[in-house]
Amino acid sequence: MSNLLDIQGLVTSFETDSGWVRAVDGISLSVEKGKTVGLVGESGCGKTVTAMSIIDLLPKPSGQVLEGKIHFKGKDLCQLNASEIRQVRGGEIGVIFQEPMSALNPVHRIGKQIVEMLKLHEKMSSRAALKKAIELLDAVGIPAPEKRISNYPHQLSGGMRQRVMIAIALACEPDLLIADEPTTALDVTVQAQILELIEEMQKKLGMAVLMITHDLGVIAQNCDDVVVMYAGRIVERAPVAEIFARPRHSYTKGLLSSIPRIDSERKSELATIPGQVAAIQDFVSGCRFCQRLDRQNSALLRHRPEFREISPNHWVEVCPECFLA
Repeated sequence: MSNLLDIQGLVTSFETDSGWVRAVDGISLSVEKGKTVGLVGESGCGKTVTAMSIIDLLPKPSGQVLEGKIHFKGKDLCQLNASEIRQVRGGEIGVIFQEPMSALNPVHRIGKQIVEMLKLHEKMSSRAALKKAIELLDAVGIPAPEKRISNYPHQLSGGMRQRVMIAIALACEPDLLIADEPTTALDVTVQAQILELIEEMQKKLGMAVLMITHDLGVIAQNCDDVVVMYAGRIVERAPVAEIFARPRHSYTKGLLSSIPRIDSERKSELATIPGQVAAIQDFVSGCRFCQRLDRQNSALLRHRPEFREISPNHWVEVCPECFLA
C-alpha cells in the first residue's frame, strides 16, 4: 500500500543568538492511509516540531525546514507556497492542537470558528456551514449542539473544548489527522472518550492518524505502528506489538519500564530513566542517549549511529552501547 504521508530526511532548525540549532535532525517516517502511527517520546524530543513542520506552522522566521522532503498524497509540501499550504492545512490535513484553550480564539463563539473553516475550505454558504457545524458538534458528543454553538471557549469544560477542536479538525473530512497530545490535562474518563471518538471518526472517514503523545498506554491501545523519538532523532520504529514485546533500543526499554504495572508490588518505586534530555544547543553529533547517560566514549559521542532495519519493518539506531541484541 502506498504511503499517504512520507517524510524523508527532515531537518527543522531554529535560529538563536548562538546560531542555528536542530530541533528535528534528519528523521524519516511514513503513514499509510487508514493507519494510526504513534509518535512517542519525552517532552523536548521534537514531536510537536515535527508536526508543525508538516503543516508549516513553525514560528517564522526563526523556525525553518532546512532539509528533507514531506510528501503528502504525492506532492512535496515543502515546495508549496503559503496559499497552497493553507488549502492543505485544515482541508486535507486536520490538526488537534495540544491545548484547546490556546488554540481556540477566546473572543469568537465556537460556532463561528467552525463555520469559518467550512466556508474557507468547502466554499459553503453561511447557512449551510452553520447547519454542518451543528451536525459536527452533535457528532463529537456535544449535548444540545444548537445551543452550545453560541458559547465562547471559556464557557466549556476542558473535555468539551477538546471535542470542539476535534469537530474543527474533522470539519472538512481530512485524509490525515494530526493529534498532538489530544488528551493532555483531561481526566482518565474524558481521555477514554476522546480517544474512542477519534477512533470512531477514523473508521467512518477512512483517514490516517499521526498520534503524538508521551503516554505509552495510548500508543498500545490506539496505534498500528510506533515511532520513538529522542533528542530530535528517531531511535526506534516498528509495529506496536513488536515494540512492546521486543524493544531493541535502551531508551525505548526505559520508556516501557516506567509504565506502572498492575502486578507491581504495592508502593514500589517506579523505574525511571537516569539523567535528562540535553539542551538543544548542547546536542552531540553522535549517540544522544549515551550523552544523557554520561558515557565517556568519545567515538560514540562524535559519530551518529546507523539507523538500520534489524527485522521486517523494525528499525533501530544501532549504537554499540544502546542497542539491545
